[in-house]
Amino acid sequence: MIKAPAAICPLCEGTGWKTVNTGPDGSRSINDRRVTRCDCQLRARTQSVLSAARIPRRYEHCELTNYDTDFPGAHPSLAEALFLANNFAKKCDPRGDKGLLIIGKIGTGKTHLAVGIVKELVLNRGIACLFYDYRELLKEIQNSYNSTVQTTELDVLRPVFETDVLVLDELGAVKPTEWVWDTVSLILNTRYNDNRTTIITTNFEDQPAAAVSGSLSPARAATRGETLGDRIGERMRSRLHEMCRVITLDGADFRQKFRSASFR
Repeated sequence: MIKAPAAICPLCEGTGWKTVNTGPDGSRSINDRRVTRCDCQLRARTQSVLSAARIPRRYEHCELTNYDTDFPGAHPSLAEALFLANNFAKKCDPRGDKGLLIIGKIGTGKTHLAVGIVKELVLNRGIACLFYDYRELLKEIQNSYNSTVQTTELDVLRPVFETDVLVLDELGAVKPTEWVWDTVSLILNTRYNDNRTTIITTNFEDQPAAAVSGSLSPARAATRGETLGDRIGERMRSRLHEMCRVITLDGADFRQKFRSASFR
C-alpha cells in the first residue's frame, strides 16, 4: 500500500513557524523579520486538546449552536438554559468562577449543553477540559484496584483533579455506597479547594435526602422519588451549591417524543 504524502502547509512549509515582517508603523518591512507560530500549528494543538477532552462519540455532534429550543412543546427553560450556557462559555474563568449544576429529566439535553460548552471553551478560548461519565469514572477507579492492571487510582484521578474544567455527567447514577460517597467527596472537595471549575449534570431533583426531610410524612417519604441528596449525601449536595450555579431544564423527553413521532 502506497501512502499519500502528508499535506505541507504552504504558509510555513512544514516548519510550524511563519515569518511576519512588520515595520514601526505596522507596514511590512524586510529589515524587521519576526516569526510566530503558524496557524496550522495552532489548529493542530486545538484539535489535540479537543481529543483529550474525551467527548463520547455519541455526543461529538453536540454544539451550543445546534441545541434546539424551538420545537413544538419546547419548555421555556430550554431557551433560558442555552442563554446561560452561552454566557458561561464566553466569560468563564476556570480558576475562579463557579461551575454549573445542570438538572433535568432524561432527554432534556443536559449532556448536549455540557458538551457544547466544552467545545466553546476548547476551540474558542483554548481552555483544557475533560468529560467523564460518572459511572465510567467510578468503574475506572475500581479497575485500578486490580493487581493485574498497570494503572493506579492516582493515575485515573490526577487528570480529573487537575484539568481546568471538568464535566461530570450523570452524577448520582450509581447506587450510593460509602465508597461511592467517599470518592465523590474526594473529587469535588479537591477541585473546590484548588478553585477549579466543574460542570455537573444529573437527572435527580435538587432536594434534600429523605433522612433530613423532616416535614414529610412516613407515607410520602416512602413513595417519593430519590433526590440528589439521597444519591450523593447532604454534605456533598451543599458543597455543589458552593461550587456551581444551578440550571434547571423542564419538559418531556424530546428524544423519546421524536422517536415515537417517526413511527406514526
